[in-house]
Amino acid sequence: MARLPYLEADQVAPEYRDMLKRNTNLHKLLVNSPDMARAFNGVGGYIRFKSKLDPRLRELAILQVGWLEQSEYEFTHHVKIGKEFGVTDEDIQSLIAETKGQPSKLEPLAKAILKGAREMVRGLAMSEATFAEIKRELSDEHMTDLVLTIAFYCAVVRVLATMQIDNEPHYKEVLQQYPLQGVK
Repeated sequence: MARLPYLEADQVAPEYRDMLKRNTNLHKLLVNSPDMARAFNGVGGYIRFKSKLDPRLRELAILQVGWLEQSEYEFTHHVKIGKEFGVTDEDIQSLIAETKGQPSKLEPLAKAILKGAREMVRGLAMSEATFAEIKRELSDEHMTDLVLTIAFYCAVVRVLATMQIDNEPHYKEVLQQYPLQGVK
């Protein structure tokens, strides 16, 4: 159960109701601080809709964070979002294999991005070698967007865990196909 209330539109000042359009528990909780919620939504919106980073690669990086951190909410939401941006079931199975140190059919850039995300989650920063490997394929703008995306979602999973935000029931079906367990 969440540590703060989930607010509905009628409990929020009219100028902040637009932040509840997505109607997720995350957004309903964050509007307890509406200006902070707006700033948070601004970064999240930029990542999803304005970043020039390939959306499939972006979603794979986000999924890697959610998988490693065992964040049911983050992982299940981004399985659904990722599929809207070209992530396949084979990609997700490959992400799980890569996390376990097993071979996958992912292309080299995707493998390197997943490795970079794992390094940032587990060890704070991406290694010099991994950064250089990814940088051979991505521009400075794309690298900046990738690192900030991974860092933002490292923060998001911490918010979700600390606030004990409940996953919506219709996302839980994802766990039947991809059960989160024993990753850390």
